[in-house]
Amino acid sequence: MKRHWKKLVAALFVVIVLVVGGSWFYAKVLNKAPSKFDSKDLVARLDLPVDGQTSTSASTSGRAPNDLTGVWRPVSTSVVRYRVDETINGFGATAVGETNQITGTLTIDNATVRGAGFSVDMASFKSDESRRDSQFRGRIMDVAQFPTATFNITTPIDFGSVPADGESIEKSVTGELTLHGTTKSVTFDVLAMRKNGKVGLFGNIPVVFADYGIPNPSFATVSTQDHGELEFVIVLERS
Repeated sequence: MKRHWKKLVAALFVVIVLVVGGSWFYAKVLNKAPSKFDSKDLVARLDLPVDGQTSTSASTSGRAPNDLTGVWRPVSTSVVRYRVDETINGFGATAVGETNQITGTLTIDNATVRGAGFSVDMASFKSDESRRDSQFRGRIMDVAQFPTATFNITTPIDFGSVPADGESIEKSVTGELTLHGTTKSVTFDVLAMRKNGKVGLFGNIPVVFADYGIPNPSFATVSTQDHGELEFVIVLERS
């Protein structure tokens, strides 16, 4: 009987070691969360070719180089990410998922953004872990019922003057963010740049899950914070 008990204890110890060791290995070795976006990512994506074009071949339709008036639309080099800190059996990690399935328009009149509205396909987000993606699409974001997230500015953005090619301007933006079927007013900073005949926007929006009725993402041995961030680099070309 005593020998049987010792075997059970030994087996339990092995299971614990395997679980803890596996959690450490995933959190510290396998989990390769990309770094937060910064201004260098904006420049890099403005330099990327789009739909077979070279990085400098975006059409300006015969307009003056500093004339940005018109309607602009996101291209495939745009990306939106979610970022949430988590712990796996006590080991810290960061969950990041991203998509380039972004539609919408940005309407510019000289140096003023008169309107901007973007929609993101929530089912298209992917991370480095398929189980996380299943939780995201199902229990957490319920993409069957809430297939898109949207953002629309509510106040025009006056940049004062059209920036030179490669020059960036930072402005505060106020608009309405809709997640999980709930709309909230948000204000955040955006870095804008024009380069290679394109316009780029970079920023991040803090999100508290409860504010949008989003269930806490924690499940099983994974515990997450009650908030995260939406990061974006949006590259636009004139329609």
